[in-house]
Amino acid sequence: MLSSPAKRMIGWQEVEARSQDLAKQLRRFEEIKGIIAITTGGMIPACLVARQLGVKNIQTFAISTYDDTEQRANASIFHAPALLDHGAGWLVIDDLVDTGRTLAILREHYPQAVYGCLYAKPEGKSLTDYAVETVAQDTWLVFPWEIESKTYEKAAA
Repeated sequence: MLSSPAKRMIGWQEVEARSQDLAKQLRRFEEIKGIIAITTGGMIPACLVARQLGVKNIQTFAISTYDDTEQRANASIFHAPALLDHGAGWLVIDDLVDTGRTLAILREHYPQAVYGCLYAKPEGKSLTDYAVETVAQDTWLVFPWEIESKTYEKAAA
């Protein structure tokens, strides 16, 4: 019998603290053209990091690789910003890198961008340049913006 993954509830204060920590790591970059938030989980961390770094140009990369809690074979890309220089000078922000599949797709689009996540799991950690915290591969993180969603309800079942 397979055991269910451990669930860890992430609160708003923790998201804010991890976003500040990520911004501190990213302050080393002198010229930041903008931030690309990976929808939907990366949007709030991207806004918090942008505020810390004084970045006003925030774009979104709209991609879906999951159906609720299950990863699909094919990703759906709804929007990808057209950037020059293969993303050089841009920061790509997400809440979590799990298997790394989403970041691998973004790295194809923007190989020169810098990638940062609040949390990283071992399978995907090598695909991000900066991660604030590493969590076990079998841990299911529940972010505050997911608590009222169908995704959390299915994961909790």
